[in-house]
Amino acid sequence: LVKQDDSAGLGATRNEQTEENATGLQRIEDGSVVSNEHTVKWRIFTDNARDFLLKRNLDEAEKFFQAALHEAKEGFGLRDPHVASALNNLAEFYRLKKEYEKAELLYLEAIEILEESFGSDDIRVGTALHSLGICYHLQRKFALAQTCYERALKIEGRVMGIGHPEYASTMYLLGKVLSQQGKDAEALIEESIRILEESGLGESPICIQRMRYLSTELIKSNRLAEAENWQRKILHNLELSKGWDSFDTTNAAELLTMTLQTMGKLKESEELLERCLEVRKRILSEEHFQITYQVFEFFTTSSALLAINTDWEVFVPCAPATMLDWEAM
Repeated sequence: LVKQDDSAGLGATRNEQTEENATGLQRIEDGSVVSNEHTVKWRIFTDNARDFLLKRNLDEAEKFFQAALHEAKEGFGLRDPHVASALNNLAEFYRLKKEYEKAELLYLEAIEILEESFGSDDIRVGTALHSLGICYHLQRKFALAQTCYERALKIEGRVMGIGHPEYASTMYLLGKVLSQQGKDAEALIEESIRILEESGLGESPICIQRMRYLSTELIKSNRLAEAENWQRKILHNLELSKGWDSFDTTNAAELLTMTLQTMGKLKESEELLERCLEVRKRILSEEHFQITYQVFEFFTTSSALLAINTDWEVFVPCAPATMLDWEAM
């Protein structure tokens, strides 16, 4: 799941919002806040809800999110942006609980209020559309998710610029939902990776994850040479950022060995796997190392079989199942 926009900040980017709070909840502070008994309670209840959510006390968190929404309506008025913030918070809570239908209705109401207040092209609307798109995506309502992502992408591109990492995040999710509908999406995913690289985030976990997803999709399409190139790039970036004595690096190397085996590059595959084995021997306990060695023996045996088998497609490795990549997104 992606980390949702944390604080509405009425104009803050998702990155700025996430730095303020990791729960995905919104707070609006625009300098024109009405101060009365209800608005004070709104703030207190929102903070309490956030605290209970962080403690995994979901029943109490839900009560305070609902109470915060009630106080926002009483204190600011039914169609105030602060109400949209409270609606979004409750929607996000239900999304995290996988109560998607409840979340969907709340997101839609929040978007309606924001459009009335700021216009349909405002960045706050774009952020809410991004969240609603994720909610649809998780329900496998791909066409609806696509529409939300496309609208959000247009707004973010105009306001943030087409080189912004948040723009790239929505672009990537749009690429994923297109791919899940059997539509061409590689160009979007590659562009989202390029934006991160040009922003100095080429070695970040998010960028590595996108590269891994792209390589998996290429393997599914039997475009092994392209998948190999991306897997080599992943391995290179992890070598630079984490070194070889890292499970992330060895895992990336082992995935590359599978692709190399499938392509018939047996010698390089075996050499790379031997290197992975040496790394795991250094960093694993004896019990875990024995399991790793058994896997190594399986791969080397498979290599021998591949050397005498001409039907390469039989041995195409299954792409690992991937969850929806909420970065958050």
